[in-house]
Amino acid sequence: MAFTETDVQSAMKQLTDPNTKKDFVAGKSVKNIKVSGNDVTLDILLGYPAKSVWGEIRTLVENHLRAALPGAVKVEANVSSKVVPHGVQRGVKLVDGVKNIIAVASGKGGVGKSTTAVNLALALAAEGAKVGMLDADIYGPSQPTMLGISGQPQSADGQSIQPMEGHGLQAMSIGFMLDADDAPMIWRGPMATQALDQLLRQTRWEGLDYLIVDLPPGTGDIQLTLAQKVPVTGAVIVTTPQDIALMDAKKGLKMFEKVDIKILGIVENMSTHICSKCGHEEHIFGAGGGEKMCADYGTEFLGSLPLDIRIREQADSGKPTVVADPDGKIAKEYKQIARRIAVKVAEMAQDHSAVFPKIVVQNT
Repeated sequence: MAFTETDVQSAMKQLTDPNTKKDFVAGKSVKNIKVSGNDVTLDILLGYPAKSVWGEIRTLVENHLRAALPGAVKVEANVSSKVVPHGVQRGVKLVDGVKNIIAVASGKGGVGKSTTAVNLALALAAEGAKVGMLDADIYGPSQPTMLGISGQPQSADGQSIQPMEGHGLQAMSIGFMLDADDAPMIWRGPMATQALDQLLRQTRWEGLDYLIVDLPPGTGDIQLTLAQKVPVTGAVIVTTPQDIALMDAKKGLKMFEKVDIKILGIVENMSTHICSKCGHEEHIFGAGGGEKMCADYGTEFLGSLPLDIRIREQADSGKPTVVADPDGKIAKEYKQIARRIAVKVAEMAQDHSAVFPKIVVQNT
């Protein structure tokens, strides 16, 4: 029985992408449909990195089309991903070499924000994206230790600096500039904010799909500078379940809303404690706080992570969980959250500024 490209398109409207929860046609993922006799080939171009599930999606599409197209002899789907730039706050200058900037923030310290940020960055990289990490915690930089990077960055031209590299991430931190690990940053607010701007714009980022910015806790000068000068695609709030942490997380969420930065969702860290002796799991900080906050503020609950000694040990050793135990249960949870963040970014309005030519007016 003969079928056409239109039949293939119609069939794909009936199949839902398990990551976006939209059909593949509505998600604009179906490309290059070709029908030759009883054979069909097509491309599935995902707007988010998902290398670990390309095979699953290919099998899903091919099986669906074989069932939906009677008489189909050969069905072949080629699955790949392409990340594009998405919209940011109005009037903020874009950063060369960076498509999307994702801020990871918390209302208070001690909730595991930096550990979450580095694992999410590594998870996006594991899914095939090109990722950078900017340690914006000027007073307490921790990313050099977590990424196992030592030494100082180089400058070839005296104007810009090359990012450091760790576990496949391009990284920059004020910690790379310090002579000793215990050297304090005794700076007033304006100096710290200027340092952040220089770290961001004087680093030669190379073709990043995502730059993860690990913010200091709170809603002070650094956060305000980020909102006013850094082109942020979206923000992720990290909290723990107890009331005090949630109260501060709500302040951080409201701050981003007021400066027109989209909230991608909330990650609940230390959601449950897992005993290293017996494996017993217990809600020692309370249960359901992050989900309730999401319901109250109309944002998405991205996922929860356990309070597990291995997460701390691995980050302290310079090999965070996603690279130390890539196939483990906790790494899979980080990857699921990272993929959901990437899907949320992909659903946002695209930035088309690069499409338009620059107009130069000259007197002749």
